[in-house]
Amino acid sequence: MDELLKFAPKPTGAGEMFQLLRDGQPRTRSDLATLTGQARSTIAARVELLLSSGFVQPAGEATSTGGRPPATFAFNPAARVVLAVDLGATHARLALTDLVGTVLAEIGEPIAIAEGPALVLDRVVSLGHKLLENADRPLSDLVSVGVGLPGPVEHSSGRPINPPIMPGWDDADVPGHLSRRLEHVPVLVDNDVNVMALGEHTSQWPAVDHLLFVKVATGIGAGIISDARIRRGAQGAAGDLGHIAVPGGPDLPCRCGNTGCLEAVSSGPAIADALRATGVDATTSADVVALVRAGDPDATREVREAGRRIGDVLAACVSMLNPSVIVIGGVVAEAGEHLLAGIREVVYRRSLPLATQHLRIVASRTKGRAGVLGASAMASDHVLSAAAIDALIS
Repeated sequence: MDELLKFAPKPTGAGEMFQLLRDGQPRTRSDLATLTGQARSTIAARVELLLSSGFVQPAGEATSTGGRPPATFAFNPAARVVLAVDLGATHARLALTDLVGTVLAEIGEPIAIAEGPALVLDRVVSLGHKLLENADRPLSDLVSVGVGLPGPVEHSSGRPINPPIMPGWDDADVPGHLSRRLEHVPVLVDNDVNVMALGEHTSQWPAVDHLLFVKVATGIGAGIISDARIRRGAQGAAGDLGHIAVPGGPDLPCRCGNTGCLEAVSSGPAIADALRATGVDATTSADVVALVRAGDPDATREVREAGRRIGDVLAACVSMLNPSVIVIGGVVAEAGEHLLAGIREVVYRRSLPLATQHLRIVASRTKGRAGVLGASAMASDHVLSAAAIDALIS
C-alpha cells in the first residue's frame, strides 16, 4: 500500500491526508511526512486537526530504533455513524453502522412502497431514531444516510424516475425529505440493485474488480461493478436486465409494455403464475421458495427453467462485460442450487470459453444484508471524501 501511495498525488489538506489513513494501518507522523513530502510541522498540525475531530485516534507506539517510541495514528471508524436504508416493494430494512459498515443496530418490517414517499419516508425517519436510541448514539453522531429504492433513480439528484412499482414517487425529493428531518445530513440515493451490488462487493468480494450482482425477486435487475466501481450508465438505467427479451422465450406481457421480457417469464411472480396454471397454490416469490424447499417437483422444475432463461440473458452480459464473479441474490435465489444450476447450465454453454474460464456464479453471501451494507458503503464513501472531511472538521 505504501509503495502505491508514493506515486499518488500529494495531499494538500487534512481531508486528503486522512485518505492515507482510511486503510486502517497505523502510521507515525514520520511515515506521513515521508509519504507526502510535507514538513513535519504541517503534518503535526493536520494530525491534531484529525485527532480533535475523532476521525483519527492514537494507535499505540511504533517500534523504536532508539529513544522514545514514536506515536502512531489510525482511522477511527466508530467516530460517527451512518443510517443505511434498503426499501423494497413490500419491505424496509434499516441498519445503523459505523464508517466501515459494521452493523451496530438493525431493524426490518413490512411496508407498502405504493403508499407513497411521505408515509414511507416518515416511517424511515422514525425507525432511524429508534436505531440511534438502540445503539446509544446521539443524532449529532449521524453524518450521512444511504438509501436503496426499488426503481430507476437519477443518482446525481437522488430522485426516482418513472418507477413502475412506486406510484406517487416519480421525481420525489427523497434526499430533501430525509435530510430535513435528520439534522440536514447528506442523503445518497440509488437503485436498490446498484446498492446491493455495492454491498456484496465491499463486504464479500473487495479484491474482485469486475462483478455482476443479479437480483431475482418481484423484478429482475443487475448491478454492475467494473474496474471496482459501480457503473450506472448515462441516465442511471444500466443493468436493467429484467426488460431484455428472452431469446425463444414465452411471449408474455410485461409491466413495461413490451412482451417476452425476462422479468415477465422468470421473476418470482412469473414462476408463481406458471405454478398456478398447473394447479399449484403459489402467489408470491416466498411461496415459490417455500415449495422448492419442501421438495415440490413442479416448483423445482419451474425454478430451474427460470434459471435457464436468466442464463440466456446473462450469457450475453458475460460476453459484453466479462465479469469475474456473478452473484445471484433476491428472494427467489433463496430457493438454492436449483436456480443457480439453471443459470450455470446456459451461461457456461453459451458464453465464450475465454470469458468463462475463471468465471464464478455464486449465491449471495450477505444473507439479506446486501442492501443495507451497500447503502452504508455509499453513504460512508461520500462523507469520508477529502472535501467532506475538510468541511466537517472546519
